[in-house]
Amino acid sequence: MYRDRAHAGRELAAELAALDLPNPIVLALPRGGVPVGVEIAKTLGARLDLIIVRKVGAPDNAELAVAAIVDGDPPDIVLNREVVEAYRLDEAQISALVRNERPELERRRAAYRGGRHPLSVEGRTAILVDDGAATGTTMKVAVRALKRRAPREIIVALPVAPAETVADLRQVADRVICLATPARFMALGYHYQSFPQLADDEVIAGLREAAEYNRQASPLGKHKAAKPPKPRG
Repeated sequence: MYRDRAHAGRELAAELAALDLPNPIVLALPRGGVPVGVEIAKTLGARLDLIIVRKVGAPDNAELAVAAIVDGDPPDIVLNREVVEAYRLDEAQISALVRNERPELERRRAAYRGGRHPLSVEGRTAILVDDGAATGTTMKVAVRALKRRAPREIIVALPVAPAETVADLRQVADRVICLATPARFMALGYHYQSFPQLADDEVIAGLREAAEYNRQASPLGKHKAAKPPKPRG
C-alpha cells in the first residue's frame, strides 16, 4: 500500500532511474497520474507533460467507448473497431459523436495547458504514467495514439494494476513497469492510504512544480538523470 500518489511516484522513479533511459519525457494521464509523474520527472530530470484522453460513448450507452480522442496537434482519434461494427456506425455518425466530445477535451486542454502545445515525443523515450490501472483501456488508447508520433520507445509506468491488465499492456507498449500486481485487485483507492480526488488547479500546480524543479536543477536546459531523492516520511 502506498501512502499517497507522491510516494508511489518516488517508488516508480527509483525503478525507472535504474534503467538509464535515453532522452526521457514523462506523460501523465490527468488527473491522478500527475502527482506520480511529478516525482518521476524530478528524479529523471525529464520534462513532464500530459496526455489527455476523452472517451467517445456509443449512441445509447455513454459508458461503452466507440472511440477516444487523444489530445495532440492535431488530436488523434482512436476507434474501437468492435463497437463501431456492432453499432454499424458510418463515418458521418462517428464524426458527429467525436464532435460532441471535442468541447470537453478542449476545455481540459485550455485549463491544463493554456495556449501551450503538447511537447514532441519524436525520437524520445515516452514514459506513460498513471496512479494505477484497472482495465487499462485508457492507457492502451494513449499508447496507440503515441505510436503515431514516432517515439523511440513507449514505457507504461504504474504503481499498481491487475496481472491480466499488465499482460494486456505488454502487448501494445514496448515495456511495462508495474510495481504491484495484487492477486485481489480492488478499486485503486484501496491501494493507497490517502487517495483524494484531484482538482484541475492541482494538475496545473503539479506541472508547474516539475517545470520549476527542472529549471533549478538544469539551468541550461540539459536534462540529465538526477539521483533519486531520499524517501520522505
